Formats: sequence, structure tokens, C-alpha cells
Amino acid sequence: MISDASRSAGPPGLPDPGRCLVMGVVNVTPDSFSDGGAWFGAAAGIARGLELAAQGADIVDVGGESTRPGAQRITAEEELRRVGPVIDGLVAAGVPVSVDTMRAEVAEHALQAGARLVNDVSGGLADPQMPRLVAAAGAPYVVMHWRGHSHSMDSRAVYRDVVREVTEELCRRVDVVTAEGVDPAMVVLDPGLGFAKRPEHNWALLTSLDRISTLGGRVPGFPVLIGASRKRFLGRLLADPDGTPRPFAGSDDATLSVTALAAASGAWCARVHQVPGNADAVRVAEAWRRAARVSGSAPAGGKG
Repeated sequence: MISDASRSAGPPGLPDPGRCLVMGVVNVTPDSFSDGGAWFGAAAGIARGLELAAQGADIVDVGGESTRPGAQRITAEEELRRVGPVIDGLVAAGVPVSVDTMRAEVAEHALQAGARLVNDVSGGLADPQMPRLVAAAGAPYVVMHWRGHSHSMDSRAVYRDVVREVTEELCRRVDVVTAEGVDPAMVVLDPGLGFAKRPEHNWALLTSLDRISTLGGRVPGFPVLIGASRKRFLGRLLADPDGTPRPFAGSDDATLSVTALAAASGAWCARVHQVPGNADAVRVAEAWRRAARVSGSAPAGGKG
């Protein structure tokens, strides 16, 4: 049963409610794939982060650079201009904040401002200084599976065995970042749904969270973050009869399903755009897991 899967404890210094966490997304960008422009600007970004926290987000993830397929990079100065005031405002309000960035310069500002987590979609590949910065700060670090920047990632979605290859590539990244001084207890893994992944790759990874967590059985288990919210593979699954994909916001109900299933399968955190339903989903999943543990402890042939 999926609810028998173990869930690795998260890094110290982050919320620990005894269930899968909910990470609410604030894209301080004009061009993100799902809600570009909706929260662009300091006032709008802060207001959105406060709203997500009030709705039940355990962590608010602030990003200033779009990683949608085909997106072009912005300068570090522009990224800092976007996210700096939002992080400052949310930290001042007592909200647990993570920073979604591939740049050590941006991560350093965020950590100095009080951010608690660095969420690096490149896993340290985009900026070799990132692991050293995170190690020096003693900060929790999300290492995502990544094969290249947005303009080229779709062409790199080629696998013979996606679960094996993703776990092996994540294992190499973990070896690199820990060699740079990152405490393994501070590492969180992310299989990178939608990043150089086709729909069939995403589904295979979602059903293999235990293998991802343990890097294919090499380690006892790292916490795993899942970012399926509003991804293209959900819109394609829910396409109209003529093949038109469901709009991004139209896949929020499907996101709830993935969140519940991933949480029941041991995910440590779900990164989502809409919090209320997902906050409910992780609580349902935890109740399911607890009931399964009780039932599984009953004598053979007995009732749970």
C-alpha cells in the first residue's frame, strides 16, 4: 500500500507538523508559466505570501526568475530587485520563507534576510558557488534533478530508465554538494518534474518516491519535495476531446490528487500554487498513513 512508505524527517530549522509540508509559491515574475505577472512587484508579492501563509502554507517559496520551458535568463541584479523586498517583508511578518534561485548571490541575500531554505532547481550546476554558500550558512538545501536551462531542457528529456537515471544523477549531485561541505542532514531531493521530463517520465518518478528518497537504495533516505502543481503533464492528461490541454489553473484539482498521493507515499513537502485544498489533502493523506500503520500492526487475520 502506498501509505506504508516511510517519510524522511526534514532538515532542522524548518516546520515539522508531523505530515507532508505545503510550500506555497510566490512568483515575483512577469512570465512564469502558471501565474506570470499576478504577483509581480513587492507589494503584490508580499500580500500573496501573507495570504498563502494564512491559508495554511508551512513555507512560502519566493522566486524571481521564470524556469518555464523556453524562458531566457535575467540578470542577478534584476532577480535581486524582484525578490529582495518580498523576502524582507515576509520574514519581517514571521513567515517561513524559502528562496527559489540558481544564483549564490541571490541566495546569500535571502539567507541574510532570514530565509530558511534554498530551493535550487539546478542542484548547484548553474552556479558552482551555491553549495559552498549553503554549506557556510548551514542552510537546508533543495537539490533538484536538472539537465540544463529552460531554453534547452525539452531536448534533454531522453531516458532509457528514467527512475534509475534520475536517482543516479541526483546521487552524483549529492556527492558533489556534500564534498563542498553541505551537511547531508540539510539536503532535500526533488526529482524535477517537468524539467527535461516528458509526461511518462513524471508519472514514473511520482510512483517511485521511495527509490528517489534512498537514491536507489544507496542511503537510508532523504526528504523529497514534489513540484507537480499546474505542470504541463497534468494539463495534457486532462485535455479536451480535441486535444487542447487544460489551462494551467484548470489543473488545480488534479494537483490536489497528486499532492494527496505523494504525501501518502512519503513525500516530505508539496510545492503548490493554491494552498487551501492542498493543505486539506496532506492532512487526509496523513490520516490515511496513520490508519494504515494501525491496520498493518494487527495480527494476521485480525481486524485493524
